[in-house]
Amino acid sequence: MRYGYGYFEEDQLGQVTDMGLWHRIMAYSRPHWIKLAAAIFLSFIVIAASLSLPYMVRVGIDNYIVNTHLQAAARIEGLAVLATIFVGVIICGFLANFCQVIILEWTGQTIMHQMRQQLFRHILDLDLAFFNKNPGGKLVTRLTNDIQNMHEMFTSVIVTLFNDFIKIAGILVILYFMNWRLAVIMSLLVPLIIANTVWFSKLARDAFRAIRTHLARINAYLQESISGITVIQIFLRQKDTYKKFTELSNAYLAQNLYQIKLFAIFMPAIELFSAIATACIIWYGGGEIIREQMTLGELAAFLSYMRLFFQPIRELSQKYSIVQSAMASAERIFQLLDTVPGLAAGHRPEEKLQITGAITFDNVHFAYEPGQPILHALSFHVEPGHSLAIVGPTGSGKSTIVNLLERFYDPDEGKILVDGHDIRSFDARWLRKQIGLVMQDVFIVPGSVRENILLDTTMSDRELGRIIEDAQLSGLVRQLPEGMETQIGEGGMDLSAGQKQLLSLARVLARNPRILILDEATSSVDSETEILIDRAIATTLANRTSLVIAHRLSTIRRADNIMVVEKGRIIEQGSHETLIKNGGMYQRLQDLQIRRDVSAT
Repeated sequence: MRYGYGYFEEDQLGQVTDMGLWHRIMAYSRPHWIKLAAAIFLSFIVIAASLSLPYMVRVGIDNYIVNTHLQAAARIEGLAVLATIFVGVIICGFLANFCQVIILEWTGQTIMHQMRQQLFRHILDLDLAFFNKNPGGKLVTRLTNDIQNMHEMFTSVIVTLFNDFIKIAGILVILYFMNWRLAVIMSLLVPLIIANTVWFSKLARDAFRAIRTHLARINAYLQESISGITVIQIFLRQKDTYKKFTELSNAYLAQNLYQIKLFAIFMPAIELFSAIATACIIWYGGGEIIREQMTLGELAAFLSYMRLFFQPIRELSQKYSIVQSAMASAERIFQLLDTVPGLAAGHRPEEKLQITGAITFDNVHFAYEPGQPILHALSFHVEPGHSLAIVGPTGSGKSTIVNLLERFYDPDEGKILVDGHDIRSFDARWLRKQIGLVMQDVFIVPGSVRENILLDTTMSDRELGRIIEDAQLSGLVRQLPEGMETQIGEGGMDLSAGQKQLLSLARVLARNPRILILDEATSSVDSETEILIDRAIATTLANRTSLVIAHRLSTIRRADNIMVVEKGRIIEQGSHETLIKNGGMYQRLQDLQIRRDVSAT
């Protein structure tokens, strides 16, 4: 089943009986079937060791402690042998349990590593529309909390549940074999225990669902707040932001406290049933001993088996909740993995194919949301090696044109052509290698200056040096303490907005694309840096088809043609001189920019 964008909700319930989910979960386990089989084999050793201990207690009491027919020396010697065997069985069970835990943890960590890698790789290939509709906090939850829930199920639940069911069945068989009357008395409490467990499991499931929902909201809010910390501090929103976080945190705390209350009721209830069973066994079993229908060793063993019987029952409901939570997490993870990119996959042309860079928008219509169109019948053409400046008020569709040309989205109607070919016929990755994009906000990869320029390309130091010169970065590099190897970004030194722009232009030159897009690349730099950027842009634009979105007059006048858009339509088009002479919106925008520049100085 394929799911659309925006589908994922934290309050979904995973169904333990969903065999489709189990099939997909087990598919990750199949490569490790030998290790899992070894863990199951070890579980039989652990169970056999734990179930044999009460029987040895019975043998010790009946055959040696209360058996007056044997001499004291023989009784002591028998107890010594039995105690040695007892310790040996405990050590054997401990070693088997130790090996089982190691195997399960290793297998679980390996599976979760594989699943996390697969999920993150899949997320990286999803379209921009997906990330617009799914907050980063939710996606982080998928890769952290949901994966961790799956890990707990793989390492501490699946085989452990198997152990518990086998242990309960084995105890019941032994008890009925030892004394069926006492076993029947204890079995009368089983329906009450089952009813209590089912009731608890239902409430716990709802509690876990609410906890996940509130945790996802906290993660999303944290991500949004930290990303927008500059805006929060500028507009003094710390108090309101903290108040909102406190509300979310209090709601999360309330749900966790509710879950604790459930456990506080359930655990004592199980202990109560255990105490009632103990009292009944002591009353009836003691009478049987007095009537010489039962031995003291049998009663002691029966009490020990009863404690072993209630131990997994205490844990079953908790493990059921873990499985329930893991199944919900698995459902969300698989829904994310099943999400297919909204853009149709095109073909990848030969690597040697060289495009000339001709761009055509042919009657393009586009809307991010149905019924809210952004572009209306937009048509224009840019010849190879020529430049087009796109200007217009905020919200006129300038950045949307960039998004469509980069094929982050496909048009609803019309075609976008590069060298006469519909870009939907091209593989998106190949297409983006042919287009260089310089944006106002430049992403810096934590690493050296060299790594930030080259990214996924390789070249000689001589070629890289020429690019640094052309990008006007040589002055900066000479000032850096370690030159090209200086660490920048997170964990290293920070760069100014203008230096980041020059670095971004150097990246474009390193990739040498035929088409270049400048999206507000000089909107937030000082005049001195703007001069360097203008020189770098002049070099970068040479012999390339370019689309320039800018407000600064110096950047726009360099273009061969200027297109003015408003509300997704072209309202003016021509050279700078022609548009100024016409006295339309372009002139008004330029007058406004000039007044801003004058007031800024």
